[in-house]
Amino acid sequence: MPQDGFDPDGGAPPARRLAVRSGLVAAGLGLGLLAAGLGAAWIYAAALPPVDLASAATRSTVVLDRSGTLLRPFATADGRWRLPVTAEAVDPRFQAMLLAYEDRRFAHHFGIDPAALLRAAGQWLVRGRIVSGGSTLSMQVARLVEPRRERSLDAKLRQMVRAVTLGRRLGKGGMLDLYLALAPYGGPLEGVRAASLAYFGREPARLTAAQAALLVALPQSPEARRPDRFPERARAARDRVLDIASARGVLTAAEAEAAKAEPVPTARKPFPMLAAHATEEAVAAEPTNPVIRLAIDAPLQERLEVLAAERAAATGPDLSAAILVLDNWDGRVLAQVGSAGYLDATRRGAIDMTLAIRSPGSALKPFVYAMAFEDGLAHPETLLEDRPTRFSASYAPENFDLTFQGTVTARRALQLSLNVPAVALMEAVGPARFIARLRAAGAGIQLPREAAPGLPVALGGLGITLTDLARLYAGFARGGTLPDIQRRAEAGAPGSGRQVVSPVAAWYIADILRGTPPPENALPNRIAYKTGTSYGYRDAWAAGFDRRVTVAVWVGRPDGAAVPGLVGRVVAAPILFDAFARLGGEFEPVPRPANTLMAGSSSLPPPLQRLGRDAAGARSPTLRIAYPPDGARIDLGLAPDGHGRDGEAVALKALGGVPPLTWLIDGQPVAQTLRHRAEWFPQGVGFARISVLDSTGASDSVAVRLE
Repeated sequence: MPQDGFDPDGGAPPARRLAVRSGLVAAGLGLGLLAAGLGAAWIYAAALPPVDLASAATRSTVVLDRSGTLLRPFATADGRWRLPVTAEAVDPRFQAMLLAYEDRRFAHHFGIDPAALLRAAGQWLVRGRIVSGGSTLSMQVARLVEPRRERSLDAKLRQMVRAVTLGRRLGKGGMLDLYLALAPYGGPLEGVRAASLAYFGREPARLTAAQAALLVALPQSPEARRPDRFPERARAARDRVLDIASARGVLTAAEAEAAKAEPVPTARKPFPMLAAHATEEAVAAEPTNPVIRLAIDAPLQERLEVLAAERAAATGPDLSAAILVLDNWDGRVLAQVGSAGYLDATRRGAIDMTLAIRSPGSALKPFVYAMAFEDGLAHPETLLEDRPTRFSASYAPENFDLTFQGTVTARRALQLSLNVPAVALMEAVGPARFIARLRAAGAGIQLPREAAPGLPVALGGLGITLTDLARLYAGFARGGTLPDIQRRAEAGAPGSGRQVVSPVAAWYIADILRGTPPPENALPNRIAYKTGTSYGYRDAWAAGFDRRVTVAVWVGRPDGAAVPGLVGRVVAAPILFDAFARLGGEFEPVPRPANTLMAGSSSLPPPLQRLGRDAAGARSPTLRIAYPPDGARIDLGLAPDGHGRDGEAVALKALGGVPPLTWLIDGQPVAQTLRHRAEWFPQGVGFARISVLDSTGASDSVAVRLE
């Protein structure tokens, strides 16, 4: 016995005493090696360059919806799926299993666990081989951010140094976040989020015990345990994690046994691909932005993608469909369905038909009527003639059903989408002025071979995108002001927008279109909508709105081929009404502005009671407004306190025409005189359109700004 009376063997048998002495020797050697290693580490650390975490931990670009839901991830430049993730977004039970299995003292050590290193060194010295590693979670992170293939003392020493320096730099939370983002899961999958989506089709925020255990086990041997290739090995590794989690109190024995009964996934699931076109366009616009958040609402997008795919398949082969939903208040794109299936090659699904230029058919007729209302040429109750009419030597339009309705109100003519009245109003408004107004509002109108606009533009003789059409229709819900399209969730408050028609004219259109007969089995008077069918049955359109949102629908073949029976009212309108039903919420009519003239045909001023062919001809050159001139700024004499002078009138003067003359402000009659002069008493500042009509229906119009 030793002189101090201490017997380390305690009277044990010789074999036991030998094992104890070997363990003590191993421990002593381990302590010596650890001390020597740590001392060398600090010397070694000074020579190491700092880790470039920005390049070492490059993440996949992800596109999110307005609430942060993943719409679509994109692989990194080297083909890796490495999605951004933090510990807060991962199931706490997974984290508990991970630490119980990998690094129980993670919260307490400084990046290196001396006890684990001593245990590993002792086992190596006693058994002559590596029985268990001494790597901490921090050391594994060091290996992930600075991968090295060789397994040597130098590599291990480097990991130890990196683990300590990174731990000081990032803290425990940062190190855990790095592990969760970079841990290998087989093939191109890296990080717990990519693995959870690929193997379970769900975010890692909520995992079953079996799912969490599998994700803990895979990084140890990611290729050998891949469940899509080696499901039995994956199951065995998962069950071993469950046993350890049960032994260390993370799970109860019953929970562990129940988890073992859960099957292991045997195939990878596809990553989310909602709003495929919108996300692709967003990444192309911001290629260096790792996280892009769109204004799209993911649940609504998913519902409408299903709707488009189902309806296109039911309509016929090779057909595609597109749906765009705008928030009328700020112009945010709530849903963008570019095709009936992004991956459907037979329907050319990769083409975004919300941005394709196509002929709108009758879908732009409401704007012809709106401009006529604004100019004082017509009113919703003005009588129009729907009879065989030749507008030029070669142009005599017919209605879709080859019949004529005779004398109808403008309201009825628009609801029935009659062609002759629309062309008559276009002749009065002027095709060039019509196109110029739409382009000035921001619509990308294209004419065939850049020809001069003619009367056929009233019936769709031009090109426009579904996005521009939706934006134009949103203007009807906003008092004639178009929203600016906003695709990002971070977009600011809406601007003032561009005025396409006056508030009164916009409301007239909204009121008329709300009364359009709905498609079969749909409820009437819910939404204001209009359909369109392009020449040759190539495009079917429907656009509708209420106070809240605008929805635009297109159906057709992306290659522009004709499809017999492809009619907007039959094909696109039902999709429009179904899309509104899937929006949820109550329908809200557009509010009526002040100064709206509500009258029957017989109660209108004489020039507004009927639009004859003479009135529908070219605007009379003999009638024009002499004062105020177009674009004039009129000073109302505002005092410094913001109040105007009482009774201040604006003089109105005309030249030519056949009295009596009717003067209108924003489509509302304000005076009828036998002379060419009148007075108008404005109610406030802003823009106003002044129109004058004579007894023959000739007219002129100017826009002024009141200050």
